Amino acid sequence: MGGLQRFENKLESMISGVFARAFRSAVQPVEISAALQRELDNNAQILSRDRRLVPNSFHVELSPPDLDRLAPYDSTLATELTTMLRDHAEQQSYVFPGPVRIEFERADDLTTGRFRVRSAAEAKVQTNATQTQIGRADVLLEVNGVRHPLNPPGLVIGRGTDADLRINDPGISRRHVEFRVNHTINGPVVTAYDLGSTNGIMVDGVKVTEAQLSDGSHVRAGNTVITLRLVRGGET
Repeated sequence: MGGLQRFENKLESMISGVFARAFRSAVQPVEISAALQRELDNNAQILSRDRRLVPNSFHVELSPPDLDRLAPYDSTLATELTTMLRDHAEQQSYVFPGPVRIEFERADDLTTGRFRVRSAAEAKVQTNATQTQIGRADVLLEVNGVRHPLNPPGLVIGRGTDADLRINDPGISRRHVEFRVNHTINGPVVTAYDLGSTNGIMVDGVKVTEAQLSDGSHVRAGNTVITLRLVRGGET
């Protein structure tokens, strides 16, 4: 029995076939499962001869009727889909850069029975910042949903243990990029410096070795985008 058939049988047995009946003329769970597996296969990036990096963040877009039908079972389905993806990744020697996350979203342009999947490789971010420190900061860095305060004189982002903010992205060097911040009478001034990394940095789509940033600037390091946020007077 194939992996997709086992997945479908397990779902039906868990919820006594209710899910299958509700979706008889709409999107089938096995179709979503197959599409997620294709996302892994089509987006695998070679790390070494035996390891390939794959997406770990998935947004499944559904028509309004299909999303309504899914609502009572979305957490169960997401859990089973995550297990299925982990099994498939293990069989294919795929590596996830961080926790697997699957979300279901409404798409008004889709009709019943149609869906699409968006995926991205979102590296795990390690920060020791507390919510109090984040709330008091007037400069923040946002990385894959994690916010980190940027205080003078600045910090180093990288994959190594000596980095101030660690990102588990194989495209990021041990010490990849430094963000320096200075406070002036006109507000904070933030500059990004490439630290001689293997893959370099891009600021708002342009490859640079250093650049002054503004609110909303995007700094790409490896497969990860770091966004600068200037918060007037700190958050409350």
